[in-house]
This record gives sequence, C-alpha cells and structure tokens, in this order.
Amino acid sequence: MARSSRPQTAAAARPGVRSPRIAELISPTIALPGGRLCPEAVALLEAIDREGSISGAGRALGFSYKHAWDLVALTNKLAHARVVEARAGGSRGGGTALTSTGRHLVQDYRTLERAIQRAAAPRLATLARRVAR
Repeated sequence: MARSSRPQTAAAARPGVRSPRIAELISPTIALPGGRLCPEAVALLEAIDREGSISGAGRALGFSYKHAWDLVALTNKLAHARVVEARAGGSRGGGTALTSTGRHLVQDYRTLERAIQRAAAPRLATLARRVAR
C-alpha cells in the first residue's frame, strides 16, 4: 500500500478524531494590570450576548451557575467596570445584556486573537508537521 505524501496530524491518523484547524490551536490568555482575560471569560460574554442571561449562557457552555457568576465578577474587576447589566423584563423576568465595556472587551480580545493566530500560523503548521511524523 502506498503512503500518502501529505503529512497527517496525530488526530487525523486516528479514525473519528478531527484535526484542529490552526486557528483553534491558540486561544490566548492576556495578562493585564488588573488580572488575566481568558478565553473562557470571553466565550461567556459572547454567550450572554446570545442567550440574554448569565445562567442561560452558563448552561450553554456547560458552566455551573456559580462559575458563570464568578467569571462575570472577575471580568468586572479586570475591566474596572460592569461588563453586563440587568434588563427589565416582562412576565418571564428580566435578562442580562453586555455593556459597551463588555462589547469592547470581546471585540478587542477577538481582534488580538486573530492577529496572534495569523502571526503564529506558519510556525504552527511547521510544528504540526513535525509532531505528525
């Protein structure tokens, strides 16, 4: 049987295991003066924006209610401002929305993440080829 000249990743060599895209290989944690902004906190803010509540966002991400609230509190502290705000609600109650600070935090993080991924892509491809042998 002839071997393919195309390198395989370790995941691709195993049936049923998907190889990660290069963009999925780097999710930066950014150290700022007030603490660290981690991918988990940014994902939570994005989920709050989609779901309209902290508890719904936590459920969507598989976080406990306490963990979701703790992440919001840590992110508020890091930003020195509220990143979410309560919304008045009707019969089903209120909800939660991102503040402008929360939206900017997500936008800035995602912009930095894309820049880091673009800069790292050639080295990551080389690394992936080296470890796939």
